[in-house]
Amino acid sequence: MVKIGVIGAGSWGTALAILLSGKGHRVTLWDIDSAHIAKLEAERRNERYLPGVPFDENLRLTGTIREALFEADVALFSAPAQRFRNALEGALPHLKKDAVLVNAAKGIEQKTLARLSEIASEIAPGPRYVALSGPSHAEEVGRRMPTTVAAASEDAAAAEWIQEIFMTDRFRVYANHDVTGVELGGALKNVIALGAGISDGMGYGDNAKAAMMTRGLAEITRLGVRLGADERTFSGLTGLGDLIVTCASVHSRNRRCGVLIGEGMKPEEATAKVGMVVEGMFTAEAACELARKTGVEMPITESVRAVIHGKISAKDAVDNLMRRDKKHETT
Repeated sequence: MVKIGVIGAGSWGTALAILLSGKGHRVTLWDIDSAHIAKLEAERRNERYLPGVPFDENLRLTGTIREALFEADVALFSAPAQRFRNALEGALPHLKKDAVLVNAAKGIEQKTLARLSEIASEIAPGPRYVALSGPSHAEEVGRRMPTTVAAASEDAAAAEWIQEIFMTDRFRVYANHDVTGVELGGALKNVIALGAGISDGMGYGDNAKAAMMTRGLAEITRLGVRLGADERTFSGLTGLGDLIVTCASVHSRNRRCGVLIGEGMKPEEATAKVGMVVEGMFTAEAACELARKTGVEMPITESVRAVIHGKISAKDAVDNLMRRDKKHETT
């Protein structure tokens, strides 16, 4: 059993802390919101983000990041992607030199266009880095429903070690070497899920959503391969698998936000109503900038960005996509 510090007590961080402590690991959970942590300690559950799931008795909570990471073999980050840089900078003075960093967030940093592994390499080049990603809603993981993800690292031993640490009879982990593909698949599918939700909110049905998902995956793959990812990754858990669950599930914040926009709500109102971070709203901008810089065509992503920035109506965006010039599907 190993010592694990979990940074971020939202739904996903809490679910993973419950998973790991239930396996017998020594887990300490911390969050920047000290009042939130105090409430979790008092109630021994996270009713705000993961209602109805009690904590294991050996799951510890703390009000300081120093205590969470003291002698921790694994530092598990579950802060939103746009806050990962700050979270890692705050954690750095407290990390063991041989600690393994595991990042469970999905996104691309705005302005820098950096993937989260690139941020980690910049700030903490020593510790080994593993991206944990795949079709994995916290609501189901917390309730021990069967889930399968990938642990990706350029260090094969680190990926396989994290695989061993996280594996249970209800949480299956595959090792993967393609950090670029895994991170891009996890980030970009949130934009497509916004589009799928918008389509659902407009009442366009299953045909339209299937097209959105399929052609969206083609866009993700084009950009990923241009940036050095393995094309096969996008047909796996962190590509197609994560895309399916995020576009179709009632648990998906990105889809839910899209539905509200499709029903006529303003994007900022929809985000507020969802009540949690909607990563696709940030990633759309970064994805479009990456597409322009690399010369990759991403019409669905561009359309979603235009809608959430109020530059075009959802109906006009759909009309424009349907009226594009004829194309060959595999090019």
